[in-house]
Amino acid sequence: MSLVTLPREPRVLDNLVGGAWRRPPDATYVDVTSPYTGTVIGKVPMSDKTEVDRAVAAAKLAQPGWFAVPLKERTQRLFQFRQLLLDHADRLAHSAAGEAGKTVAEARAGVMKGVEVVEFALSIQNLDSGGSMEVSRGVTCEYRREPLGVVAGITPFNFPAMVPMWMFPIAITLGNAFVLKPSEKVPLTANLLGELMIEAGFPPGVFTIVHGGREAVEALVTHDDIAAVAFVGSTPIARKLYEMGTARGKRVLALGGAKNHLIVVPDADEQVTVQGVVDSFTGCAGQRCMAASVLVAVGDVDPLLERIFERARSIEVGASMGAIIDQGSLERITAAIGKAEAAGAKVVVDGRGKRPADAEYKQGSWLGPTVLDRVSPDMEIRHTEVFGPVLTVVRVPTLKDAIALQHQSAFGNAASVFTTNGAVAQYVAENAHAGMIGVNVGVPVPREPFSFGGTQESKFGQGDITGHSGVEFWSHIKKITRKWQAQADTTWMG
Repeated sequence: MSLVTLPREPRVLDNLVGGAWRRPPDATYVDVTSPYTGTVIGKVPMSDKTEVDRAVAAAKLAQPGWFAVPLKERTQRLFQFRQLLLDHADRLAHSAAGEAGKTVAEARAGVMKGVEVVEFALSIQNLDSGGSMEVSRGVTCEYRREPLGVVAGITPFNFPAMVPMWMFPIAITLGNAFVLKPSEKVPLTANLLGELMIEAGFPPGVFTIVHGGREAVEALVTHDDIAAVAFVGSTPIARKLYEMGTARGKRVLALGGAKNHLIVVPDADEQVTVQGVVDSFTGCAGQRCMAASVLVAVGDVDPLLERIFERARSIEVGASMGAIIDQGSLERITAAIGKAEAAGAKVVVDGRGKRPADAEYKQGSWLGPTVLDRVSPDMEIRHTEVFGPVLTVVRVPTLKDAIALQHQSAFGNAASVFTTNGAVAQYVAENAHAGMIGVNVGVPVPREPFSFGGTQESKFGQGDITGHSGVEFWSHIKKITRKWQAQADTTWMG
């Protein structure tokens, strides 16, 4: 039985420029390989600076006319796009799963989270209507929200549909023209989104897709006509792009990596904890910035740990958990496991060598859930982001020690606590250094309109992405002060 529907033949991809699909002249193409089978399912162009310039120029030409369209009319195109997303949800899910290694169910959930952001963007027409006030005799002040111009989003491999939709629905609804540079590892789903944007009736140039690698990314971040850039990826690249963009006066929000700590205390509910912990570190094969990385076991929680280990061993790769994005990542993750084992960690659940039984997937990039117990706080694997289905267990005597351990992490994306005690939950919520906190929730992703974003080394820039913070990031406020006639009793404003 096939786990995912893959393209019958490799698809040669084009850029979306000025509302039309364009094949970059003389571009080098790289293979797009499915993590499920190791087979080539597409070929993606590596756009150079000239191609990026051409795409940005088309977006710049389109943006003023798009902003001139009243907000309530702009949202009509987005209503059409939302319906198309729902109509094509299964197609999008198989595309994202096939190129990113997710299960189809996980990929469909990512599509629906993207739909949720679209729905928030649709609400902007009623949320932010501007305002006017008489601030002094005969003097009024008014504000208007306006777009930045041409903006860009650079997105990772792990959520081919969802992360782009964290960005462009809000940015475009506000009147910007948007240029998307998706990961070259997962370009097929981005082009499918582009097809749906065209079908929804967005004017040519309002939504642009430029494929490529490092050259395309740097060309966008340094381009004089790009006003703002959002990025999701690793911390080293997030920091570099933030510095590169802000040095040129751009607005940049760059979300980086994570090392999320899940704190388990003795009074935790067994069913909630076991499911929450295992789902957190095995979901999306651990390839998400919200995945559990460190389980901090407080006191005597061995019965809970045994159940967690047991459930992790029962996960079936392929059917219940997807693949690792590529062989290079698989080798890096297995090397990290081996290094931790050599340093003294105990491998209590070993996913190395696990793969689906079907011969069709023999050449895929597979790794089963892996749990390392007795990890000491000074081990490398406790500090570095593994980005795979690997959970490290660190044991501490008290809750205070657990918080101290979490504070040692350079990252600040998410932290969770599993407890039935409200005081314990409040203590963790108040003291953990993270932008997103979970109480009995292993993946504490905020729902719209609450925004997504971490702290410390997990985010570079002001604000968060999605929700109300997304509105603020992709726009600015224009203030207008008016006076029409002199007043007899003037104030300092007169």
